[in-house]
Amino acid sequence: MKKTFIQNKSSVLKNKYKLGFTLIEMLVVISIIGILTTLALASFTGTQKQARDTRRKSDLKQYQTSLEEYATKSSSLYPAYPTGTSADTTLCGDMSLTNCPADPKNETPYLYRYITDGTAGNTATEYSLWTTLEGKISTYWVTCSTGKVGETATAPAGGAVCPL
Repeated sequence: MKKTFIQNKSSVLKNKYKLGFTLIEMLVVISIIGILTTLALASFTGTQKQARDTRRKSDLKQYQTSLEEYATKSSSLYPAYPTGTSADTTLCGDMSLTNCPADPKNETPYLYRYITDGTAGNTATEYSLWTTLEGKISTYWVTCSTGKVGETATAPAGGAVCPL
């Protein structure tokens, strides 16, 4: 009877140690979870940049539509800014718009810009709208009064020359 009790006790002790994880096993699992989390966050950051760039493109399309409606009411002329201005503040005020779209990140390199060929008032016949894209280095999204829309490495300059 005594022998079976000792055998049972030793088998219980062996089973007790088999139920847990070793320190090395735990460290391996934690490191794998850390690697997977890092990969997921890196992928998520790129997706966020693409989403903000898509919104920027959509916002410039809204500005283009507003400018065309404005020109229809004012003898095919646009508000003139030969040196460029901010689209979401100055331009919206000139066109008497409310709730103008602003950049989702609202930081200096990504602000919406507007430039024309006119000198003052409503004398412009051509314009360019642009913003910097976040997902691509040194790339601008440009919308021109000629109807051209796309990416370019150079921002529009004075005289509203469309760089596309």
